[in-house]
Amino acid sequence: MTRLLQPMLAGVVTALVGFASSFAVVLAGLRAVGADQRQAASGLLALCLANGVVAIWLGLRQRVPITIAWSTPGAALLVATGAVEGGFPAAVGAFVVSGLLITAAGLFPPLGRWIAAIPTPIAGAMLAGVLLNLCVAPVRALGEVPLMAGPAVLTWALLSRFAHKWAIPGALLVAVVAIALTGPGLGTVDVRPVAELTAPSWSVAAMISIAFPLFLVTMASQNVPGMAVLAGYGYRPPLRGILLGTGLASTLGAPLGGHAVNLAAITAALAAGPDADPDPGRRWIASVTAGASMIVLGVGSGLATALVLLSPPVLIEAVAGLALIGALASAITAAVAEPEGREAAVVTFVVTASGLTLLGVGAAFWGLVAGGAMTFLLRGRKAPRTASGQSAPEGQTPGELQPAETAPAGAGGGEGAAGEATRLSPR
Repeated sequence: MTRLLQPMLAGVVTALVGFASSFAVVLAGLRAVGADQRQAASGLLALCLANGVVAIWLGLRQRVPITIAWSTPGAALLVATGAVEGGFPAAVGAFVVSGLLITAAGLFPPLGRWIAAIPTPIAGAMLAGVLLNLCVAPVRALGEVPLMAGPAVLTWALLSRFAHKWAIPGALLVAVVAIALTGPGLGTVDVRPVAELTAPSWSVAAMISIAFPLFLVTMASQNVPGMAVLAGYGYRPPLRGILLGTGLASTLGAPLGGHAVNLAAITAALAAGPDADPDPGRRWIASVTAGASMIVLGVGSGLATALVLLSPPVLIEAVAGLALIGALASAITAAVAEPEGREAAVVTFVVTASGLTLLGVGAAFWGLVAGGAMTFLLRGRKAPRTASGQSAPEGQTPGELQPAETAPAGAGGGEGAAGEATRLSPR
């Protein structure tokens, strides 16, 4: 029993850090696309259940520490997109389609290769544009509710220095204390877990604004770096089974309000690293325990939603923004790392961050279109000369993406920091 204690404790910590670090982002995203309180609580519960079931199934089946998480960058995308034609039912329809696309990527490897072929600067710039609005929320909160936001931001900064993985949970705890001291109390809301079905509807605008960008962000910012993290610890599980499991779980969880589940990246290291167990062959116990713990945490989804409702909206957005600082840093790094792709990446970033809605379609899609157009327009242009008169080195073509190092995420231990600058071969 004592041999089980270490990996089981690591699994509990993995689940707690993953949940506490980014559930506020999930709730903010669901509310932004039209979910009411019950639908948002139901979505959070569905994501917890899907995370847990898939993690337990994959861990027991493959004996590999495969940690599953919800798509935090995907939730940030929902915040940036906002309400679409058809309301929340249309968003649910987009969640279904996104889940089916992830499943298709597992069934048809060329689809995954097409995603990997998107130029890294364009993908990074789109993600950075999606994240920017939430990441400036802590600054807005310091101006609007300084007595509540100040202690949370200070706690985050100090823990980022001395106990990095607890920075966001610590900031969240301080925010909860501030809400409890200044709010009306939990007696005014229902904190029981909620499971509420929403019949999906189908809207072209929602497909373009949500379904495709959500699929892209989930694949490029979660599943690809998640595989890289596992490979860094010596694990190479078949990607096909992971995509099939997470895709089907996302599809089935969508009518309950869940937007997407995927491989974890940052919290994956908590279960796959040596701190989980000195024996690499026993670390799967940590990921299975994390899955079981996430199911238990799902019971508290109603309470988590109630806390969000009782707080000033900008305060919860501030905590969510702190959780995404690392993801923003990594996305910007990926966007500007290659000199020949910077101009197109900046165009992508500016259009995505603008919040433009055109023909009912959100800014993330138009950012991709604008960046792709600039990439095509500038293709073949001579490389700029350096100060020494030498031509700048040519970058890789989109189809030549090779395994590279994973840029360390910044502060914030949640899966929002999972958008690491990782490039993976399409093979």
